[in-house]
Amino acid sequence: MRAAISAFILAVCGLVSAQTGVVSPLAQQCSPSLPKVVCVNKYASVMPYHFFRNISNDTSSPTFGSTSVPNDTSFALVDKADFLVFDQKRGQEILGSEPSYEFIFHVSEAVHEAPVYVPSQNKLYFSQLSPGYLPQLVIDLNQDPPTLSEYLSDPPVYAPNGGTYHNGLIYWGAAGGNNSIGGTEQRVGLRTLDPMTNKSTTILNNYFGYYFNTIDDLFVHPNGDVWFTDPYYSWLLGLTDTAPQLGAATYRFTPATGAVHIVEDSLAQPNGIALAPDNRTVYISDTGHDEAADLSSSSSSSGAAFNASISIRTVYAYDLSPHSTYLTNKRPFYRAQEGVPDGLKVAANGYVVTAAGQGVDVLSPTGEVLVK
Repeated sequence: MRAAISAFILAVCGLVSAQTGVVSPLAQQCSPSLPKVVCVNKYASVMPYHFFRNISNDTSSPTFGSTSVPNDTSFALVDKADFLVFDQKRGQEILGSEPSYEFIFHVSEAVHEAPVYVPSQNKLYFSQLSPGYLPQLVIDLNQDPPTLSEYLSDPPVYAPNGGTYHNGLIYWGAAGGNNSIGGTEQRVGLRTLDPMTNKSTTILNNYFGYYFNTIDDLFVHPNGDVWFTDPYYSWLLGLTDTAPQLGAATYRFTPATGAVHIVEDSLAQPNGIALAPDNRTVYISDTGHDEAADLSSSSSSSGAAFNASISIRTVYAYDLSPHSTYLTNKRPFYRAQEGVPDGLKVAANGYVVTAAGQGVDVLSPTGEVLVK
């Protein structure tokens, strides 16, 4: 019996030593002078056994850097990095020679959304999604150091969740709905704000009498149409006084005629939306996790808990029709490595940028993560 056990141990040791293709080292400093900028070699595509990434049983997920890789100590650099470079050539081009970030302001623990930069003022507007809170926040970049203050438009806009700047106006996706807030009724809809006059205008507040749910994110097409997503988050965050009346969907609104067209209704929670610079591709993120949340309390016959990391956290790409009226050819573009892909923007060179987990992922036009 002892001989058999010894033979088994030797066989196992032989299998371990025979592991092939391991990337070594998995990670390293991109430059000796930049200890917080870490290059992940070959995307850590083959790790030495035994590695393990902890899985939560709720809708959050541990970071990539928290993966346990005891047989390659270099991977510990990933968890300590400020910037992760996956594609060294393009990633380092994005970051430049001396990347850094700086803590600027303390803000509340509420959700903050809808950052919009106004070039003519050199100011950054954004929102704070707190039930009953009407002002937006504005950072004045003309001051040294920059200042943060409350901002209230006329009339106020309740809980912008998405925003963009187009032809001198801020377009807000107002996510709050209440019978009486600030002395007036507000419903989820689209607003424009002239930052020079402080005047806001409602341009859409219903779909044939139904309240919209959230209006999470939006973009304005060069032809003036406003494309926006409408998930359920406002109800979940206590920002509306009515339960959802419409299924989660994505819409196209034509301000010139007032017509609203549904363009996508297959996503669980459509969230970020962005248009490629060639106006041929639309990206929409799905941050739906309802199924995972429902299953997270269950376990298998072996007693293993359900892994919420399988929940939906994917950016999809679509072809925009020649007349820019509908979407075709839906395909998965990127699955977030941690958290969910919340907001979306597309740079002039076609790189897609999404806020995901504890950072910002920069993606190539073909969906590879280049840097975090």
